Amino acid sequence: MIKYVNLATQVRDKKDFDLITKLLMALGLRSAEVEDNPEVILQPFFPSSAALEVVYRKKPYNHADLELVVSDPDSAIEIVKKMGLNIAEDQAVPEQGHVLRDFRVQLPGGTSIFLAGFRATAGTEPDHAGIEGNLNARGKRFAIVVSRFNSFITERLLAGTLDVLIRCGITSRKDYEIVRVPGAFEIPSAARTLAETRKYDAIICLGCLLRGDTAHYDVIVNEVTRGIGQSAQETGVPHAFGVLTCETLEQAIDRAGLKMGNKGFEAALAAVEMANLRKAVSSHSSALSKGRKAKQPTRAKKRNR
Repeated sequence: MIKYVNLATQVRDKKDFDLITKLLMALGLRSAEVEDNPEVILQPFFPSSAALEVVYRKKPYNHADLELVVSDPDSAIEIVKKMGLNIAEDQAVPEQGHVLRDFRVQLPGGTSIFLAGFRATAGTEPDHAGIEGNLNARGKRFAIVVSRFNSFITERLLAGTLDVLIRCGITSRKDYEIVRVPGAFEIPSAARTLAETRKYDAIICLGCLLRGDTAHYDVIVNEVTRGIGQSAQETGVPHAFGVLTCETLEQAIDRAGLKMGNKGFEAALAAVEMANLRKAVSSHSSALSKGRKAKQPTRAKKRNR
């Protein structure tokens, strides 16, 4: 049985290898450490999503060595131009108003790259554009608060969280702190204490609550949810909610790495994105403030006239 698929693209020249890795990084693909072996050099990349396609072409086609689907082909082609690479074909120039754009890049060593994607047109951009956080954890610090109670489940959630942080660019143990608490009820207090230090860009809260025969479950669930939310709102530090609230142990197991995914994995993704969103919002606000200040003198002169 196939456990995973590794898609490899072979370049035709060492210079092409350097150029194509530089281009993929510029387009936003997350890279791992390069592997330099006696017979081959490998540069792994980890796209946010991937698909394996088996293609039979009914008509003759000039095959490219690498085919990429990009979210914004107009921006991608500008990156290619800035790198000084040769654009061999461009099927839709901006003024033609095509929704789909594809183009081919020819590297000096003969390697061919085909890029395609749906364009973000000028008419729709104002309605859909927004500030977003990316999934790059480099340069960020995270605190992980994990409950020891139901550790059979919470340790699986923790493993999923660490998997995401590493995949998103965390390279040092110093970039994240694991704090263990007795149970889920203690998570909000620990998260609040960590957030108030201002040392962390986001707090990831992991725990597991299983319904019992009394009303204790409902009381704890409400207090944990309220406490984590209140800590995030009052400190301004993003808190990711990775506390399972399940009826049965089987449900918890399913949400800790089986058919329902790993909620620790999902919480870590949310934490990374929100940490970057916070920075993006701050930068956007600063830019707006500077713009307003720059306009104020002009308005004052008009009033004096």
